[in-house]
Amino acid sequence: MKKLDNRATGQLKFDPHGLIPAVVQDAATKDVLMVAWMNAESLARTLETGETWFWSRSRSELWHKGGTSGNTQKVVKICYDCDADTLLVQVEPAGPACHTGAQTCFYRTLETRK
Repeated sequence: MKKLDNRATGQLKFDPHGLIPAVVQDAATKDVLMVAWMNAESLARTLETGETWFWSRSRSELWHKGGTSGNTQKVVKICYDCDADTLLVQVEPAGPACHTGAQTCFYRTLETRK
C-alpha cells in the first residue's frame, strides 16, 4: 500500500467533529462495501497497519474492521476527492463487510416510480 504523505493528510478537510467519510471499495470488483467515518487517529492507524480502522460515532471509540469477526480489510490504496473531504479506501476484504453477513452493506434497493 502506498501511504499518503504528510502534505496530503494535512490537506484533508475533517468536519467540525473531526471526522471524514470513508467509502470502502473492493479493489478487485469495485463494489462499494461500506461507508464509515475516520478521524485523524483512525486514519493514522490505517496507514500504519495497512488494515482499516474507523471511528464509531455510536460508541465514541476506534474500531478495527474485523477485529472481532476476522473480516479484516487490507488496504490497497487510499484516494481523496477533489474537495479533500471524502476518502475512497480500496481494500482486499477477508470476508463480508456488513455486520449482517452480507458481502456489502448495500444489498437493499429502493423502488423507483416509472
